[in-house]
Amino acid sequence: MSEKRDYYEVLGVSKEASESDLKKAFRSLARKHHPDKNPDDPDAERLFKEVQEAYAVLSNPEQRRQYDMFGHDSPGGSPFGPGGFQGVNINLDDLFSGGFESIFSGMFGGGHSSRSRRGNDILLRHEVTLEQIFNENEIEISAMLSAPCESCNGSGAKSPNDVQTCSTCNGQGRIMQQARVGPFVQQMVSDCPDCGGQGKIIREPCTECRGIGSVKKMQTLRIQIPRGTEDGLRLRQRGKGEPLQNGQSGDLYIQLEVDSHAWFERDGPDLIMALPLGFPEMILGTKVELPHIDGKPLVIDIPAGSKPSETVIVRGRGMPYRRGRGRGDVTVLLKLYAPEKISKSMRSTLEELRTDFGLPMEDIESMVRREAEDRRG
Repeated sequence: MSEKRDYYEVLGVSKEASESDLKKAFRSLARKHHPDKNPDDPDAERLFKEVQEAYAVLSNPEQRRQYDMFGHDSPGGSPFGPGGFQGVNINLDDLFSGGFESIFSGMFGGGHSSRSRRGNDILLRHEVTLEQIFNENEIEISAMLSAPCESCNGSGAKSPNDVQTCSTCNGQGRIMQQARVGPFVQQMVSDCPDCGGQGKIIREPCTECRGIGSVKKMQTLRIQIPRGTEDGLRLRQRGKGEPLQNGQSGDLYIQLEVDSHAWFERDGPDLIMALPLGFPEMILGTKVELPHIDGKPLVIDIPAGSKPSETVIVRGRGMPYRRGRGRGDVTVLLKLYAPEKISKSMRSTLEELRTDFGLPMEDIESMVRREAEDRRG
């Protein structure tokens, strides 16, 4: 096993190097030896960890003082515990984007990051019709949503004099605590327990909102429905969610649910429908016109000699594609309509037609056998 190199030699700095010199050297060498940047170099990972370990010791004043006195044979063994130094997971993006400070602040107790406070997001479901989503439309919807209280201007206090800065956190809403982890001091930041992270104490709350700072009220929203919207699409309106005192309002999500149509079912951009027809219409053929979602009549041309369960496709009259041009198709499933009750005259007419259109029993049995053989293949 090779002897461990001097930490100053690893970083390429002198023993008089300043903290800034150490940072500069570490950043340069970490970029140079990062395994992600040198996938074909078998020594890259070893050199990278060596640079990390050197900086971890020399950037800590106490550990550097002990290293200068005893070198690698510091009393008490490795400052990183029985397992030795395991390295710090550093992303290349952090090295090249100025994220250097955040990498080691947690290790050596340096600083803390501020947390952005925001209200809760709200999910609102709204039904739309096929006609509304056929083209891009702007619609209005009304909903009971939270809004800043007008009586206290969202402060939650009966009067401005009833708001006091929290003495525990000095109005920051966050407190810092220190905990020792091995040879290191770790700083932890959490919500202030006295003000609940608000940064202020309300002596007498507003009677309208009871100190919350917001009230429920009916609001009218204008939303833009994208062309050819799919069921379940969520639209976001920033800052329209739950308000928060001394913070940012949450977002409002509007989930669009496409209402069922009287005769259409949707399959992406395609529309599917069942069309009941009488026996004469199937035998002789016909044209059927129905009102359509695009405002123009949907003309369905039924060929003569059609049979139940066959389909007729009307090209380019379905829903618009969400991306790109054009529209889907309309698939029409033909169904034979049979009235539940018939008049005596109709029965007499059908009896006369049985001779021409009916099938003798032996022909029915023959057709059944032929179809069974076709299925067996």
